[in-house]
This record gives sequence, C-alpha cells and structure tokens, in this order.
Amino acid sequence: MSTLNILMVMDEISTINYKKDTSLAMMWAAQDRGHTLGYAQIHDLWLNKGELQVDSQVVKVCRSPDNFYTLAEQSTKPITDYDVIIMRKDPPFDMNFVYATYMLDKAKAAGVSVVNDPQSIRDCNEKLFATWFSDYMSPTIVTSKQAHIRQFIAQQQDVIVKPLDGMGGMGIFRLTADSPNIGSTLEMLTEMETLPIMAQGYLPAIKDGDKRVLIVDGKVVDYCLARIPSDGETRGNLAAGGRGVAMPLTDEERKVAEAVAPTLKEKGLMFVGLDLIGAKITEINVTSPTCVREINEQCGTDIATDLIVAIEQKLF
Repeated sequence: MSTLNILMVMDEISTINYKKDTSLAMMWAAQDRGHTLGYAQIHDLWLNKGELQVDSQVVKVCRSPDNFYTLAEQSTKPITDYDVIIMRKDPPFDMNFVYATYMLDKAKAAGVSVVNDPQSIRDCNEKLFATWFSDYMSPTIVTSKQAHIRQFIAQQQDVIVKPLDGMGGMGIFRLTADSPNIGSTLEMLTEMETLPIMAQGYLPAIKDGDKRVLIVDGKVVDYCLARIPSDGETRGNLAAGGRGVAMPLTDEERKVAEAVAPTLKEKGLMFVGLDLIGAKITEINVTSPTCVREINEQCGTDIATDLIVAIEQKLF
C-alpha cells in the first residue's frame, strides 16, 4: 500500500478532548495505516500569487492521555505537498470558516483530495440541507416572520425553534401554544425578524434520544449514538448534558439513512452525521461530525479506519 501525506485542518490540537475527539481517532487510524500527518488551523492557509500555501507542522499521535501528540516545527509548504486534506474545523460556520472553504477549493483544483468537499460544506447548511429530504422530517418551516411561526405553533401546538447556525444544542427552545414567552423568544432568535430560523413539530421520541447516525462514503454505519436528554431537558446534545448510549439502527432509521446516503456521496461528503429523532431527520452534520469514539468503544467498531480505507480506495 502506498503512503499518503494527510493534512488535518482542525482546531488547536492542545484543546481537544482526548477521551472523545473524533479527529484524534482519524489521526490514529491514518498513522496506524502508515500514512504521514500534518496539522494546521484555518488561519494557516494562505494564498501566494494564486497558489495555496499552508503553514503546517508534522504531527505524530499516540494513545497516551497525558502526551497524545508531538508537533515538529512549523514550515510553509505548497498545498500540493499533501495528497489529502481532512477538514475538521468545528463550527461556528462564520465567515472565517467560509473563507477557509474558498481556500480549500484551490487545493481541490490543484488535485488534492479534500474531505469533506469544500463546496459541499459551504452549500449544505446543516439545518437547511435537511429540508431537501422533507418527507423524512417532522413538519418544518424556515422563516424570519413571527406571523408564520405563530401560525405554525398554533397548528402544531408543540414546536422546537432553533437558529440555522447553532451547534451543540445552542439556541434551541421548545414552545407550546400556551407558552408565555413566544414573542420575546422569536424576537431574540430572529433578531427582530431580520434572520430566518427553523421551527419544527416537536418529536416526543426525543425521550429515547437524539440519534447520531454516521455515514462513511455513502455507507451507513450499523450503530448509532442515542444522545438521551438529562431530566428536565429537551436537548439530547452531549454538549447540553445528554448521555450517549450506542445501539444498533432500527430498520426505519436505516431506511432513512440509506435514502440520504447516495446524495451525500454524490456531493463528496465522505463523513457525515445524520441526526434523527424517532427516525425523523432533524439535521445533517457535514462540517465536523463527532460520536465516533463513543460508538467504537461501546460497539467494537472502527469507524475512523473505515474512513481512511475509503480515502485510500479513492486514491489508489
């Protein structure tokens, strides 16, 4: 097998959670398979006379919580020194993130494989992209107008409202028809009707977990992570205190994931986290999906290696 030179574009490596980080699992898998690794953050990408450069560092990783990485000196390289870039910068999806995807377009044009495809990361907003599969969603509207959302609440009686750019459960509210704070909540989220938000019919199945289903190069992983809300909480996100329990996919969940998977593969989205509540899609995570470590540890899978093998198969 040939060796790949893989660049990880990610957050500051010293800040990642050793016990849970999916990017670290990818790095372990790549190194175990004999590939070399570089490390950079999005501000390390830059253009020189139209050519993409990167100020990167060779990184080596190990399975020791007290000392899990070593970095060489930073040096400037043409992006074509790398065979593959794995884009793992966490949201927020702000203009710095968008500019990074434009930079990565240059890498792709130069023949470097970029995972996930930078244009598709840009195009597929994690909330709005889900609406392309609305048959598999709870009733959903996207609007900045209070009148439309109030009418929707009156119809559904119980809804979830959330911003289009949130992560980790931030900014998610549950509103019922008799909620006393509908006006103030919508004013805040829509920034006085200047910003569209998403409203979805509430799914009581959240009590069984907000399930993260991982899809690797169009292939649905057999197990998902049910993120079960803590008492008194409507959000299952682990960042919001949810508890992660891995379990096999139900037939209905697999059917939904397999309906979405071909579109993901076509768009060059090799590693995706599909979020389901009661086998209904709530969002499609394309920027930096997580939960690999929890599923691996509870089910004996090796999802990060599956991804690295899929990348190898594309290139060799």
